[in-house]
Amino acid sequence: MATFQSPRSILVLTAVASACVLTACGGDGSTSAGTSTAPGQGTQSIAGVVATSGFVHGSATEPTLKPGYYQGALVCADANENGKCDSAENPATTDAHGAFRLNVSGPTSLIADIGTSAVNTGTGAAVTSRMVLRASLDQVNEQIGGGVVISPLSSEVERLVEANDTSYAIEKANLAQRLDVGIDAVLADISSASGTAQSALLTEANQLANRFTYATTKFDRGDLYPDALAVPGGDPELTGMGNVTAATATTADTRKPITFLQAQQAAFNLEDIPRYDNIFIVMLENKGTQTILNSPYAPHINEFLTSGNRFTSYFATGNPSEPNYTALGGADDWGITDDKQWNCNATGANAPQDTPLPDNTQPGLAMSPFTASCTSTPSVNHNIVGHPNLFNAMAAAGMTWRTYSESMNPGQDFRTDSVADAAVTAPDNVYPPGTLNGNTAQIGSSTAVLPMPAGLYKTKHHPGMAYQNVRSAPEWKYSNRTLGGGQWDATLMKSTDYAIPGNYVIDQFGADLQSGNVGNLNFVISDQCDDMHGITVKSADGTVTASDCGGSAIIARGDNYVQKLVARIQASPLWANRQKKVAIVLMFDEGTATSGFNSCCGWNPSNGTLAKPLTQNPDGTFSVDSSIANYTLGNRGHGESIYAVLTNQPDAPKGIADSDAYSHFSFVRTLQDMFQIADPQVDGSYMNRSKYTEKFIAQNILNLPEYAGSADTHFDSVRPMNHAYVIPASYTAKQSSDVTTTAQVGPDSNQTNVWAIK
Repeated sequence: MATFQSPRSILVLTAVASACVLTACGGDGSTSAGTSTAPGQGTQSIAGVVATSGFVHGSATEPTLKPGYYQGALVCADANENGKCDSAENPATTDAHGAFRLNVSGPTSLIADIGTSAVNTGTGAAVTSRMVLRASLDQVNEQIGGGVVISPLSSEVERLVEANDTSYAIEKANLAQRLDVGIDAVLADISSASGTAQSALLTEANQLANRFTYATTKFDRGDLYPDALAVPGGDPELTGMGNVTAATATTADTRKPITFLQAQQAAFNLEDIPRYDNIFIVMLENKGTQTILNSPYAPHINEFLTSGNRFTSYFATGNPSEPNYTALGGADDWGITDDKQWNCNATGANAPQDTPLPDNTQPGLAMSPFTASCTSTPSVNHNIVGHPNLFNAMAAAGMTWRTYSESMNPGQDFRTDSVADAAVTAPDNVYPPGTLNGNTAQIGSSTAVLPMPAGLYKTKHHPGMAYQNVRSAPEWKYSNRTLGGGQWDATLMKSTDYAIPGNYVIDQFGADLQSGNVGNLNFVISDQCDDMHGITVKSADGTVTASDCGGSAIIARGDNYVQKLVARIQASPLWANRQKKVAIVLMFDEGTATSGFNSCCGWNPSNGTLAKPLTQNPDGTFSVDSSIANYTLGNRGHGESIYAVLTNQPDAPKGIADSDAYSHFSFVRTLQDMFQIADPQVDGSYMNRSKYTEKFIAQNILNLPEYAGSADTHFDSVRPMNHAYVIPASYTAKQSSDVTTTAQVGPDSNQTNVWAIK
């Protein structure tokens, strides 16, 4: 594989190797910046600092990030480009203020080799894994008079120059635009910034430091490049392996150990899933592929499928709603096969810890429908304790998440369903006419006034609700927010059922879009009329039923709501900032299949009582966890559904259809790669069933008897949604029982990655 190395960087490195040989160095404790000539040496003395961001976990609001420096880091001119400060390169050591002074024969590019003996002064914590940061020759020349700042931001500028084959000036300006800071501030000492500019710099520096630490890890352990599941054609590690289908194990492994520059790029493209800054996952309900595809009731969604990109063989993992949302939150449904309250069968070690429970004994919650005890048949614990999930993983990395939920009773607890409220009313004919089958049909046709029904907001539709360590997380209340645009918005504040806070905002989603204070990961959850689920809504006298919260009309209603959501996101300053990578996913929780291949990709294909989750032992091996009652009932799927991807990147490919089979577990793995909260070389870093790759299943087949004898191990296993695998020419795509279109035979017309940004 070729290294990521532009012609310009080759010239710079050649100049460094031939002309910029170190003649003296040392950590003299000086914090003065700039350059001077060493007496009698004919050398220059370059001074500067190695700056960073310090992340302190546990904030109840935004992540706590502090400006800091690396004390004890080595700084040198890496003449042999091996990503290390060798002793022959006479490195300087940074002092307690991150300062260094380095004597060189002339201006040179620099690296900071930050080992585990270094300390991040922002937190006072020792560095846990080696990281290498860079400052380009252009940056050194620009800053040499005032002090060179090596930081995650300086390293990112140089990485972008190499990735895009552009210039220092261009990428520095692009990074400033991305962060909405002045061009002079973007590579300055973060400690010298203040206010929103410093906050933006600290946030980016923290995320970049995570990436560059991971890049160094890949380089130091000699990973092969690229990641196995990113190899065009298929996973080369399967070749010659037992317990895999022969048709999926045909890719020769020609990979070589990763180079330093390749590692710097690969850290931003795990398993060929590029880094995105923000993703909005718009959840819809209970409509399979056959119901929505080409439906005259869903013209907007179908337009997004063609104007954006799509996955054409995307499977649900359960039925009904709750197991699918739970799987989207953490890649497993834990045997849940119903929509019961999150404390059902939660006793003993599984008992809820986020007390007091949100029942009607709590102040302001007199109308709460939450019950303190709940049982389900069969007996399945609905409160998941101690298992990893996306929400905790994002927070642990200093990134943010949000769930935006529509039509809540103002002032209610997010942990309880909404209730009917006669004081909150709306006319039936809120939604405008739509064109159905070429004829104009009224989507809300009566003039009745409808009171707000119970259950518009449901906890079963919250991907983090089942996880105890999400509900107990310090950021729980802050990260759960409201979504406007619903039928009852205009009168929500007339509610008499809850104590309404003085600063209550019905549409935090709209406000956050304008301010940019959305999460890195955002679940956008419409209410049960706007998400196509449907509930019964009647007038106060019970004589009129809502005309657009059921039947085919609810599809049109949901389609209109989706169009409005997409338009709001695309009109935001965030979307307009093309230096930020932003995506919208339009997806459904489940399909409509009742027999046949109901799922794929990490599902439970066995009809027997076989499946058990796996737990990792201290020695790295995996063994069966038998502690979860009725686990084998879960992860069975419910057919195929629509999945569309829109991005704000003008040069990204459009109109791409990936027909490889994927599931909610595949999506969780993709999100872990997108935000670099997992490591493809460490199976246990992928949560729950998202680690069930073809290779992992084959290696652990004795503990995964549900996969024994699988006739199609590719279909049964998880992979990132990267379009890398090439479907064999004679292969007929599997379809769930509710899909009646002709099954595709052979590969797609191209292998373009749906998530590609250029």
